[in-house]
Amino acid sequence: MLSLVLPGVGHAQTTQPPPAPAKPVLFTNFRLFDGKSSTLRDGLFMVVEGNTISQIGQGQPASSEGKTVVDCGGKVIMPGLIDMHWHSLLAALPIQVILQADIAFVHLAASAEAERTLLRGFTTIRDAGGPSFALKQAIDSGMISGPRIYPSGAMITTTGGHGDFRSLAELPRTANQVSQAERDGANAIADTADEVRMRVREQFIQGATQIKMVGGGGVSTPRSPLDMLTFTEEQMRAAVETAADWGTYVLAHAYTPESVQRSVAAGVQCVEHGHLMDDKTAALLAKHGTWLSTQPFLSEEDVGPLAGPSREKFLEVTAGTDNTYKLARKHGLKVAFGTDLIFSQTLATRQGTMLAHLKRWYSAAEALNMATGANGQLLAMSGHRNPYPRKLGVLEEGAYADLLLIDGNPLDNLDLIANPEQNLRIVMKDGKFYKNTLNA
Repeated sequence: MLSLVLPGVGHAQTTQPPPAPAKPVLFTNFRLFDGKSSTLRDGLFMVVEGNTISQIGQGQPASSEGKTVVDCGGKVIMPGLIDMHWHSLLAALPIQVILQADIAFVHLAASAEAERTLLRGFTTIRDAGGPSFALKQAIDSGMISGPRIYPSGAMITTTGGHGDFRSLAELPRTANQVSQAERDGANAIADTADEVRMRVREQFIQGATQIKMVGGGGVSTPRSPLDMLTFTEEQMRAAVETAADWGTYVLAHAYTPESVQRSVAAGVQCVEHGHLMDDKTAALLAKHGTWLSTQPFLSEEDVGPLAGPSREKFLEVTAGTDNTYKLARKHGLKVAFGTDLIFSQTLATRQGTMLAHLKRWYSAAEALNMATGANGQLLAMSGHRNPYPRKLGVLEEGAYADLLLIDGNPLDNLDLIANPEQNLRIVMKDGKFYKNTLNA
């Protein structure tokens, strides 16, 4: 396949997506982390047929005839990683390019980044806002390589809320006026409950698996302070009810106690970020069983170049990270792992590094369970809109064959995940080998 160079974004996809193996694959001589346990299991074999794990057994298989045998050399097999807060079209390009370039260029850059995301070991992502429907279709059809995508479609916000990147020249908004970002599917602005219902339904007819609502201000939107509130409780509830009518759920962008509490009161089932929440808010999340999908931001190394108000807001968010995870542990919250790495191809390579940050609050096994089995449980909440009905994030019979072979024991050294090029020997997604260096 011809490898093209896109200015500022590196190479396009480097190889054709692999074909499905001609025969069932038999894995032997490995240690298993299944995405649910706190320890490794030894003395097993595993058979992959098509895109599914058909058998996990103890000891030696009765026969290897008719199968492709992969001797793992005592290395660790684990589920493919899941990033619950990824922006497929925002990860590889600076924000200035995204706001000014032809949307076709943005999609080409996203295609290139999709392959790199998969080779980092992230076999599934939940897209937390952006027009990723075509990218998902191209991946699912085998046209290009990339992770499974659970698309949210356009993030739905209010006038002046996070995600409203319109220039002042585009104001005042009129009834028939739609910004370029809205036409491209990056965001959708709604200022009444009826507009919310319409915007939610627009995402579903394009293939959204869940809905992203903006409950407050954000870091990257320069004119939305973190402490602002967007939708009223009634308006947010309109989104929750409409999503329920479609058999799925709403995730809400919210940092502050007020925005998180309003989201929970409206029935939102997953809160994104929450870095500024207090003890009362964490207790409310626990009472309602609401998921907290947050990101372990530690320093400016975990963000692209920022200046002015955006940098100040990110430093405020980072200052709250430690307290957020401590409150989550104190109240036994259901916590999902995501990275929210945007606007930099270099920064995107830190997905594994972000996962390794979790060792400040969790054991390696707890962190890996969060990024595999627990995240898989949250993905399954998309219910009737779930495009991938088998289990994800776990290695068990009947689950999708999304798996990694790691050179080393990640339960002893979580930092192995941060260097995927060296430490990932196999990346399999949907039963296909996207990377296999065992014989190299």
